[in-house]
Amino acid sequence: MDLRNKIRSVQNFPKEGIDFKDITTLLKDKEAFKECIKQMANKFKNEKIDIIVGAEARGFIIGAPLAYELNAGFVPVRKLGKLPSDTIKYEYELEYGTDTLEMHKDAISKGNRVLIVDDLLATGGTSYSVAKMVETLGGEVVGFDFLIELEFLNGREVLKGYKVESIIKY
Repeated sequence: MDLRNKIRSVQNFPKEGIDFKDITTLLKDKEAFKECIKQMANKFKNEKIDIIVGAEARGFIIGAPLAYELNAGFVPVRKLGKLPSDTIKYEYELEYGTDTLEMHKDAISKGNRVLIVDDLLATGGTSYSVAKMVETLGGEVVGFDFLIELEFLNGREVLKGYKVESIIKY
């Protein structure tokens, strides 16, 4: 199945000049969604993942079923002020601004093998910030798994030294 054909492009969203890759058209197609998770899981099925970490909000959508498929736990990373317990935080740059993410301090234990998952690799800032939080808590980042990679934004360079996988490239 060609998953690329299931992605809708929305011009000038969230601001002028951005070609937003909308995955809702893939998610609503049960066969495409299953295939997406299957292909992403296959990239890391032999890695013995303990925890999958996904950043708000599309990282939750992809990360939770991927955690189920890989028999791993799931840890959400949220925007500033959304988590109820003690957190660590990391500020990072987006392709169109800055943001801050948080993770519970007790989410990752020393030695946990962690896969960081999101729908999209753009500039790499979000994923890099998640990796730094995981490593600060003592986790080992096994790699990054993305549905989509925008190669022209060179996010892979920001994640140099890590295993980076994606199933659709633009």
